[in-house]
Amino acid sequence: MTSPDLLLSPVTHAAGDICLPGSKSISNRVLLLAALASGTTWIRGVLDSDDTRVMLAGLIKLGVSLSQESTTEVEITGGVPFANADLDIFLGNAGTAFRPLTAALALMGGHYRLSGIARMHERPIGDLVEALRQLGADITYLGNDGFPPLDIRTGAIDASRPIRVKGNVSSQFLTALLLAAPIHAGRSGQAVVIEVDGELISKPYILITLNLMERFGVRVQRDGWQRFTILAGSAYRAPGVIEVEGDASSASYFLAMGAIGSGPVRVHGIGHDSIQGDVAFADTLEAMGATISRYDTYIEARGVNVARGEKLRAFDADFNLIPDAAMTAAALALYADGPCTLRNIGSWRVKETDRIHAMHTELEKLGASVSSGPDWLTVTPPAEASAWRSASIETYDDHRMAMCFSLASFGPVPLTIQDPDCVRKTFPDYFTVFRQLVSA
Repeated sequence: MTSPDLLLSPVTHAAGDICLPGSKSISNRVLLLAALASGTTWIRGVLDSDDTRVMLAGLIKLGVSLSQESTTEVEITGGVPFANADLDIFLGNAGTAFRPLTAALALMGGHYRLSGIARMHERPIGDLVEALRQLGADITYLGNDGFPPLDIRTGAIDASRPIRVKGNVSSQFLTALLLAAPIHAGRSGQAVVIEVDGELISKPYILITLNLMERFGVRVQRDGWQRFTILAGSAYRAPGVIEVEGDASSASYFLAMGAIGSGPVRVHGIGHDSIQGDVAFADTLEAMGATISRYDTYIEARGVNVARGEKLRAFDADFNLIPDAAMTAAALALYADGPCTLRNIGSWRVKETDRIHAMHTELEKLGASVSSGPDWLTVTPPAEASAWRSASIETYDDHRMAMCFSLASFGPVPLTIQDPDCVRKTFPDYFTVFRQLVSA
């Protein structure tokens, strides 16, 4: 069920402080790691959103000992195997829950049926399933081959040979294999070797995975980006207390506000030592002419005032390493001094929606000239204020579409965001915070 449309009137200025909600990528990885680890983990700063709720609900259903002190603090006493070994588990449209749980349950043993919403059943998972089958996992497609829903049964797991996985569709497949591998390495005494076919996309997300695995006691040997070894006997151990960083992808919208609304906007919860790759979006803003200051626990953005006709610098850049934050750059292209091209964004095609198609379609509604291909998008901004068009922006049940197009309210015309509550996937209070920072 969609939420009522949201009308956004033009705004001219943005300034203030924002404390980020926890990172979705870190939250769901840590929740699963804590469930797999021996001992008790206290997790602080967990993101409270649809995606983390389905992960928590899945772990509870699996019999993991879990209690919540608040919506952002979780205590988990973990260990494998999980208590309940025959279940149907619904995981919505949360790829950061669906892919890792598929791998973990396939290596752990039991009988599980994993499903999600209709869009989840359109998001490919065949490369992960094929890699798990190389290990001897027993996984059957319950619908179309290569896509969820899945039936997972106890397989004859054997890691005597390296397993291979494609790297050019989604880094979540490799993350899932890495997170699950210690289940087998710890119980069997076999090392697990994972080899990547082709170029690995979104490498910073793999670094998040490796960093968090090490915090839980498992160090992965890495040979470049092509070969990863989980040593025999590796097993997760609870680290005690772990803090979840603020979400760097969400930070991109607020830093962008500072870049086009004069600022300063200070984003708390990430800093120069963040383990998230999307913190590099600040470099993109600098290249576009914004002033960025980085500190231990926050980043500040100041910039031009597009309402006065000031422009950002156009760009032609490779966004393979920061695909989520790249959507924010596409929205900022509306305020550039020339055409902007985003390259190497093919992973957009298999996200919550086909984001290349969605961004192309909705940016054109506002008066931009747009062209796109399999893995690129070029946006030519409206030539002048009179070329802007008021529009109703479809969000495609994609949280990032709604948040990106909020930035279009810095243009000269009102716009409508359809189904604004889709932001609950990662940032339920986004539009409340947005209104606190902007002014007409």
